[in-house]
Amino acid sequence: MPVLTKICGLSTPETVDAAVGGGAAWLGFVFFPNSPRNVEADAATALVRRLPGHVRAAAVLVDPDEALIRRVTATGVHALQLHGNEPPERLAALRSPGLELWKAVPVRTRADLEQARLYRGVADRIVYDAKTPVGSLPGGMGLRFDWALLDGFDHPLPWALSGGLDDGNIAQAVGRTGARMVDVSSGVESAPGVKDMDKIATFLQSAAQL
Repeated sequence: MPVLTKICGLSTPETVDAAVGGGAAWLGFVFFPNSPRNVEADAATALVRRLPGHVRAAAVLVDPDEALIRRVTATGVHALQLHGNEPPERLAALRSPGLELWKAVPVRTRADLEQARLYRGVADRIVYDAKTPVGSLPGGMGLRFDWALLDGFDHPLPWALSGGLDDGNIAQAVGRTGARMVDVSSGVESAPGVKDMDKIATFLQSAAQL
């Protein structure tokens, strides 16, 4: 089974087209003003409309309010990827036909993985990401956690591996964890929020060989 790839934090037509052309299964759009990858709803709508039917779009959100949820779902995204402190009850309230719900679980220790179990029955996918320092962005900082923490873990839901991935370590990451989906952002950038089309292409080529 091929490893599914998600290129996250896209904000321009050129990089969207590069990700689609390289074979990405999912594209991610960040709706968080504190992030250098933040996009407005109108811009995201235009980018989502560029996607062929076999490529899906995920909106990355941090503790969104109802107004933002309405704006984001109107863009045509296929999944909400929640990176804040959203409890299971929040995800249950957000459930809607045709819209997947993903929950990011920040990881630094083996005990952190247990948070994933709380979302069984309300999330469609868990995204294991590196826990970032207090006061910093909740993701997209190029940090990775110890992949050995996933050894033997009984995953409660389908999951994706995120945090510090790039062309140089994706093979090791997948080989160690058995991940069947990977999520990359800063690893395909030339600067924070600036996607590099060559890095996107190289990352996707490497993933296709796994």
